Amino acid sequence: MEVASALSGGLWRHVAPLTHRHGRALAHLRDAMPELDEPERERVIRAMWDNLGRTFAESFHLDAIAADGRVTFEDHAVLEAWAARPGGRVACAGHLGNWELAILGIMQVGAKPWSIYRPMNNPHVDADVLRMRSFLYTGGLVPKSGSVPRQFMKIVRDGGSIGFLSDQRENNGIVVPLFGKPAPSTTFPAMLARSVGAPILMVRMRRLPGVRFVQSFELLPVEETADRKADIEAATMAIQKTFERYVRQAPEQWMWAHRRWS
Repeated sequence: MEVASALSGGLWRHVAPLTHRHGRALAHLRDAMPELDEPERERVIRAMWDNLGRTFAESFHLDAIAADGRVTFEDHAVLEAWAARPGGRVACAGHLGNWELAILGIMQVGAKPWSIYRPMNNPHVDADVLRMRSFLYTGGLVPKSGSVPRQFMKIVRDGGSIGFLSDQRENNGIVVPLFGKPAPSTTFPAMLARSVGAPILMVRMRRLPGVRFVQSFELLPVEETADRKADIEAATMAIQKTFERYVRQAPEQWMWAHRRWS
Protein backbone atom coordinates (compact mmCIF):
# COMPACT_ATOMS: atom_id res chain seq x y z
CA MET A 1 0.00 0.00 0.00
CA GLU A 2 2.69 2.49 0.99
CA VAL A 3 4.82 1.61 -2.06
CA ALA A 4 1.83 2.01 -4.40
CA SER A 5 0.96 5.37 -2.83
CA ALA A 6 4.53 6.67 -3.09
CA LEU A 7 5.04 5.48 -6.67
CA SER A 8 1.76 6.93 -7.88
CA GLY A 9 2.41 10.20 -6.07
CA GLY A 10 5.88 10.48 -7.59
CA LEU A 11 4.57 9.73 -11.07
CA TRP A 12 1.87 12.39 -10.84
CA ARG A 13 4.34 14.89 -9.37
CA HIS A 14 6.62 14.57 -12.41
CA VAL A 15 4.10 14.02 -15.24
CA ALA A 16 1.20 16.33 -14.32
CA PRO A 17 3.30 19.54 -14.53
CA LEU A 18 3.73 18.78 -18.24
CA THR A 19 -0.03 19.24 -18.81
CA HIS A 20 -2.08 22.43 -19.22
CA ARG A 21 -3.75 21.76 -15.88
CA HIS A 22 -0.52 22.66 -14.09
CA GLY A 23 -0.66 26.22 -15.40
CA ARG A 24 -4.32 26.50 -14.45
CA ALA A 25 -3.58 25.30 -10.92
CA LEU A 26 -0.71 27.80 -10.57
CA ALA A 27 -2.95 30.63 -11.76
CA HIS A 28 -5.70 29.70 -9.31
CA LEU A 29 -3.24 29.54 -6.43
CA ARG A 30 -1.70 32.89 -7.43
CA ASP A 31 -5.11 34.57 -7.46
CA ALA A 32 -6.25 32.97 -4.20
CA MET A 33 -3.04 33.32 -2.18
CA PRO A 34 -1.01 36.18 -3.73
CA GLU A 35 1.23 36.29 -0.66
CA LEU A 36 3.04 33.17 -1.93
CA ASP A 37 6.00 33.80 -4.23
CA GLU A 38 6.55 31.89 -7.47
CA PRO A 39 8.87 29.15 -6.06
CA GLU A 40 6.45 28.51 -3.21
CA ARG A 41 3.51 28.28 -5.61
CA GLU A 42 5.42 25.77 -7.71
CA ARG A 43 6.21 23.73 -4.60
CA VAL A 44 2.57 23.73 -3.48
CA ILE A 45 1.19 22.65 -6.85
CA ARG A 46 3.73 19.87 -7.32
CA ALA A 47 2.88 18.64 -3.84
CA MET A 48 -0.80 18.82 -4.85
CA TRP A 49 -0.13 16.48 -7.77
CA ASP A 50 1.68 14.15 -5.39
CA ASN A 51 -1.36 14.11 -3.11
CA LEU A 52 -3.70 13.40 -6.02
CA GLY A 53 -1.49 10.58 -7.25
CA ARG A 54 -1.37 9.05 -3.80
CA THR A 55 -5.13 9.36 -3.41
CA PHE A 56 -5.62 7.54 -6.72
CA ALA A 57 -3.47 4.59 -5.64
CA GLU A 58 -4.97 4.51 -2.15
CA SER A 59 -8.46 4.28 -3.61
CA PHE A 60 -7.76 0.60 -4.31
CA HIS A 61 -6.96 0.02 -0.60
CA LEU A 62 -9.68 1.97 1.20
CA ASP A 63 -10.89 -1.02 3.19
CA ALA A 64 -7.34 -1.86 4.34
CA ILE A 65 -6.61 1.76 5.30
CA ALA A 66 -9.82 1.90 7.34
CA ALA A 67 -9.17 -1.46 9.02
CA ASP A 68 -5.52 -0.79 9.86
CA GLY A 69 -6.18 2.25 12.04
CA ARG A 70 -4.41 4.56 9.61
CA VAL A 71 -7.00 7.29 10.23
CA THR A 72 -6.96 8.90 13.67
CA PHE A 73 -9.48 11.41 15.00
CA GLU A 74 -9.41 14.78 16.69
CA ASP A 75 -12.43 16.46 18.30
CA HIS A 76 -14.14 13.07 18.49
CA ALA A 77 -16.58 14.39 21.10
CA VAL A 78 -17.94 16.77 18.47
CA LEU A 79 -18.60 13.85 16.12
CA GLU A 80 -20.27 11.82 18.87
CA ALA A 81 -22.52 14.74 19.87
CA TRP A 82 -23.56 15.23 16.24
CA ALA A 83 -24.29 11.52 15.79
CA ALA A 84 -26.29 11.33 19.04
CA ARG A 85 -28.62 14.23 18.30
CA PRO A 86 -32.20 13.24 17.40
CA GLY A 87 -33.47 13.78 13.89
CA GLY A 88 -31.69 14.08 10.57
CA ARG A 89 -28.04 15.01 10.23
CA VAL A 90 -25.90 16.64 7.51
CA ALA A 91 -22.11 16.62 7.12
CA CYS A 92 -19.78 18.35 4.67
CA ALA A 93 -16.20 17.61 3.67
CA GLY A 94 -13.89 18.91 0.96
CA HIS A 95 -11.40 17.36 -1.44
CA LEU A 96 -8.51 17.46 1.02
CA GLY A 97 -6.00 14.74 1.91
CA ASN A 98 -7.65 11.48 0.87
CA TRP A 99 -11.25 12.66 0.69
CA GLU A 100 -12.49 9.14 -0.13
CA LEU A 101 -12.11 8.42 3.60
CA ALA A 102 -13.81 11.59 4.83
CA ILE A 103 -16.97 9.65 5.73
CA LEU A 104 -15.09 7.08 7.83
CA GLY A 105 -15.60 8.66 11.25
CA ILE A 106 -19.33 9.09 10.62
CA MET A 107 -19.62 5.46 9.57
CA GLN A 108 -17.70 4.22 12.61
CA VAL A 109 -20.02 5.95 15.10
CA GLY A 110 -22.96 4.12 13.53
CA ALA A 111 -24.66 7.00 11.78
CA LYS A 112 -25.22 4.94 8.57
CA PRO A 113 -24.44 7.77 6.13
CA TRP A 114 -25.85 8.29 2.68
CA SER A 115 -24.19 10.24 -0.10
CA ILE A 116 -24.26 11.01 -3.80
CA TYR A 117 -21.68 10.34 -6.49
CA ARG A 118 -21.15 11.22 -10.12
CA PRO A 119 -21.22 8.00 -12.22
CA MET A 120 -18.26 7.20 -14.48
CA ASN A 121 -18.84 7.08 -18.22
CA ASN A 122 -17.58 3.50 -18.39
CA PRO A 123 -20.14 1.30 -16.57
CA HIS A 124 -17.52 -1.36 -15.71
CA VAL A 125 -15.22 1.23 -14.12
CA ASP A 126 -18.22 2.78 -12.38
CA ALA A 127 -19.16 -0.59 -10.86
CA ASP A 128 -15.61 -1.11 -9.57
CA VAL A 129 -15.39 2.37 -8.06
CA LEU A 130 -18.79 1.94 -6.41
CA ARG A 131 -17.69 -1.40 -4.95
CA MET A 132 -14.52 0.14 -3.46
CA ARG A 133 -16.47 2.94 -1.79
CA SER A 134 -19.73 1.29 -0.79
CA PHE A 135 -18.55 -0.22 2.53
CA LEU A 136 -18.14 3.35 3.86
CA TYR A 137 -21.71 4.39 3.02
CA THR A 138 -23.76 2.06 5.20
CA GLY A 139 -26.92 4.02 4.40
CA GLY A 140 -26.43 4.09 0.66
CA LEU A 141 -24.48 5.67 -2.19
CA VAL A 142 -26.68 6.89 -5.03
CA PRO A 143 -25.83 8.30 -8.48
CA LYS A 144 -26.51 11.97 -9.15
CA SER A 145 -29.92 12.44 -10.77
CA GLY A 146 -32.93 14.72 -10.72
CA SER A 147 -34.65 12.56 -8.11
CA VAL A 148 -31.88 12.90 -5.49
CA PRO A 149 -33.14 16.14 -3.85
CA ARG A 150 -36.53 14.63 -3.09
CA GLN A 151 -34.97 11.32 -1.98
CA PHE A 152 -32.44 12.97 0.33
CA MET A 153 -35.01 15.33 1.80
CA LYS A 154 -37.07 12.30 2.83
CA ILE A 155 -33.99 10.56 4.26
CA VAL A 156 -32.98 13.50 6.44
CA ARG A 157 -36.55 14.13 7.60
CA ASP A 158 -36.80 10.46 8.56
CA GLY A 159 -33.73 10.88 10.78
CA GLY A 160 -31.02 9.72 8.39
CA SER A 161 -27.46 11.03 7.96
CA ILE A 162 -26.15 12.49 4.70
CA GLY A 163 -22.57 13.43 3.86
CA PHE A 164 -21.43 15.65 1.00
CA LEU A 165 -18.20 16.63 -0.69
CA SER A 166 -19.32 20.21 -1.22
CA ASP A 167 -16.26 22.29 -2.08
CA GLN A 168 -16.50 22.02 -5.88
CA ARG A 169 -18.21 24.24 -8.43
CA GLU A 170 -21.99 23.94 -8.66
CA ASN A 171 -23.50 26.04 -11.43
CA ASN A 172 -27.02 25.41 -10.13
CA GLY A 173 -26.14 26.81 -6.71
CA ILE A 174 -25.41 30.35 -5.60
CA VAL A 175 -22.29 32.49 -5.89
CA VAL A 176 -20.47 33.09 -2.60
CA PRO A 177 -16.93 34.33 -1.85
CA LEU A 178 -14.07 31.85 -1.75
CA PHE A 179 -10.62 33.41 -1.35
CA GLY A 180 -12.30 36.71 -2.16
CA LYS A 181 -13.51 35.54 -5.57
CA PRO A 182 -17.07 34.60 -6.65
CA ALA A 183 -17.50 30.83 -6.49
CA PRO A 184 -20.69 29.01 -7.59
CA SER A 185 -21.52 26.74 -4.65
CA THR A 186 -24.12 24.13 -3.77
CA THR A 187 -26.88 25.13 -1.37
CA PHE A 188 -28.13 21.55 -0.92
CA PRO A 189 -26.38 20.76 2.41
CA ALA A 190 -27.56 24.04 3.94
CA MET A 191 -31.10 23.49 2.65
CA LEU A 192 -31.28 19.98 4.15
CA ALA A 193 -29.79 21.05 7.48
CA ARG A 194 -32.19 23.96 7.84
CA SER A 195 -35.16 21.75 6.99
CA VAL A 196 -34.49 19.63 10.10
CA GLY A 197 -33.05 22.36 12.34
CA ALA A 198 -29.64 20.72 12.52
CA PRO A 199 -26.08 22.06 12.62
CA ILE A 200 -23.73 20.94 9.86
CA LEU A 201 -20.81 18.71 10.78
CA MET A 202 -17.69 19.98 9.02
CA VAL A 203 -15.16 17.20 8.40
CA ARG A 204 -11.51 17.89 7.65
CA MET A 205 -9.06 15.29 6.30
CA ARG A 206 -5.30 15.88 6.61
CA ARG A 207 -2.62 13.66 5.12
CA LEU A 208 0.31 12.53 7.26
CA PRO A 209 3.42 10.63 6.14
CA GLY A 210 3.12 6.92 5.48
CA VAL A 211 -0.48 6.61 4.25
CA ARG A 212 -1.86 7.98 7.50
CA PHE A 213 -4.46 10.65 8.10
CA VAL A 214 -6.03 12.81 10.78
CA GLN A 215 -9.73 13.58 10.67
CA SER A 216 -11.15 16.48 12.70
CA PHE A 217 -14.65 17.84 13.22
CA GLU A 218 -16.51 21.04 14.03
CA LEU A 219 -20.17 22.03 14.11
CA LEU A 220 -21.48 24.84 11.94
CA PRO A 221 -24.78 26.31 13.19
CA VAL A 222 -27.57 26.95 10.69
CA GLU A 223 -29.88 29.82 11.59
CA GLU A 224 -33.63 29.42 11.28
CA THR A 225 -35.27 32.81 10.85
CA ALA A 226 -38.35 33.97 8.97
CA ASP A 227 -36.18 34.35 5.84
CA ARG A 228 -35.47 30.80 4.69
CA LYS A 229 -33.55 31.88 1.58
CA ALA A 230 -31.25 34.16 3.58
CA ASP A 231 -30.61 31.38 6.12
CA ILE A 232 -29.58 28.96 3.37
CA GLU A 233 -27.33 31.54 1.72
CA ALA A 234 -25.66 32.39 5.03
CA ALA A 235 -25.01 28.74 5.84
CA THR A 236 -23.65 28.10 2.34
CA MET A 237 -21.29 31.04 2.72
CA ALA A 238 -20.16 29.73 6.11
CA ILE A 239 -19.45 26.28 4.65
CA GLN A 240 -17.21 27.73 1.95
CA LYS A 241 -15.51 30.05 4.44
CA THR A 242 -14.66 27.00 6.55
CA PHE A 243 -13.24 25.22 3.52
CA GLU A 244 -11.09 28.26 2.78
CA ARG A 245 -9.64 28.08 6.28
CA TYR A 246 -8.85 24.39 5.85
CA VAL A 247 -7.20 24.98 2.48
CA ARG A 248 -5.07 27.85 3.75
CA GLN A 249 -3.68 25.57 6.45
CA ALA A 250 -2.66 22.87 3.93
CA PRO A 251 -2.89 24.28 0.37
CA GLU A 252 -0.90 21.38 -1.11
CA GLN A 253 -3.72 18.98 -0.17
CA TRP A 254 -6.50 20.67 -2.19
CA MET A 255 -7.48 20.41 -5.89
CA TRP A 256 -6.29 23.72 -7.36
CA ALA A 257 -6.69 22.60 -10.96
CA HIS A 258 -10.48 22.38 -10.61
CA ARG A 259 -12.43 25.19 -12.33
CA ARG A 260 -13.87 26.39 -9.03
CA TRP A 261 -14.53 30.08 -9.67
CA SER A 262 -16.85 32.06 -11.95
